[in-house]
Amino acid sequence: MNAEQNKPKVLKNQYIPTAEFYSQVIDSLQDYSIFTVDTELVINSWNSGATTIFQYETDEIIGEKFEIIFTEEDRKTGAPALEIETASKNGSKFYAYGLVFPLLGINGELLGYVKILRDLTERKKSEDSISKHVKELQELNTHKESVLAILSHDLRSPLAAIISTAEYLKLNYEKMKPSTVKEMLDLLHKSTKEELNMLDYLVEWARIKYAADVFAPTKIKLADYVKKVFDTLNESASIKTINLHHDIHENTNVFADGKMVLSILQNIVSNALKHTGAGGDIIVTTKKKEDKIIVEIKDTGIGMTKEIQEKLFTPQASSLSKAREEDKGAGIGLLLVKGFLEKNGGEIWVESIVGEGSSFYFTLPIEKPLSVIENLKKIDDLA
Repeated sequence: MNAEQNKPKVLKNQYIPTAEFYSQVIDSLQDYSIFTVDTELVINSWNSGATTIFQYETDEIIGEKFEIIFTEEDRKTGAPALEIETASKNGSKFYAYGLVFPLLGINGELLGYVKILRDLTERKKSEDSISKHVKELQELNTHKESVLAILSHDLRSPLAAIISTAEYLKLNYEKMKPSTVKEMLDLLHKSTKEELNMLDYLVEWARIKYAADVFAPTKIKLADYVKKVFDTLNESASIKTINLHHDIHENTNVFADGKMVLSILQNIVSNALKHTGAGGDIIVTTKKKEDKIIVEIKDTGIGMTKEIQEKLFTPQASSLSKAREEDKGAGIGLLLVKGFLEKNGGEIWVESIVGEGSSFYFTLPIEKPLSVIENLKKIDDLA
């Protein structure tokens, strides 16, 4: 075979890409940042995708050090040097914010490095949104199972006992002693009130999970709501000689649903009363942190172990049943509190020492959160 035959065949009108052509291709990749640096790690080329992602124009970035694209935190941890070191050692691809690999000349000499990065912000937002939705569905399923367990056992069994007692009275009250009749009627009255309280908890619980239309946050004075709760519980506190006190300035405002705030305070203070001995104290205080108010409800009660604290806001059906037997709804009450706070953009946690008392902390926003504004706009659009 002669030399002429060894030449590669070129098709007629075949386009041979030029350096400019490849440059245009690279520059058209708007979702990708592609740029190069020399051996001194100075940026010497920059595509339009890099401008979109990093917000640096070409004339601003050319001549700058490679480190400029990293955050201060990344620079402190040595991320830029680590990417270059990895690429220099073995040419392998290192994934941090993208891909970095060495740029070699014809003879294998190191000319610099190429970094290719894709903006995954929107995908990350979508993944986070899906994860949040899955978590919410899992929580709803857990709540549903707990509600069904309570309806089938914790409410049904006591109601059966109430019906049985009422039937016994209906058939035998004429031959029973008046004192016995009164005792049984008192028992019926107490039991039915407890069942009604439990139903109220369940209705409220379902309301925050499934009835978003009743959520009506506004700016409210927190001290007024604490006073309402104290007024309601003052008699119970007096019987146990427990001192109820708050140190909240009258101008301390939060942005929240008033009914939910009232329920939050009522539940936590009521639980504190149940677990605080005679002569104890329950004190409500607040402090501001950034755009939120932190409320502390501190008692001098029996306190809780670490094990109880960890399970306090995520009880299962069995622990709810136990809580109902011992505290008549305390377990559901705290689930209600957690749900209300999450609905209002807040959170709750507890600190406790056995034998010394507990402090329940929760947060509420001072101003209307952006998420609430967006949700209200969506409701208006649907109306």
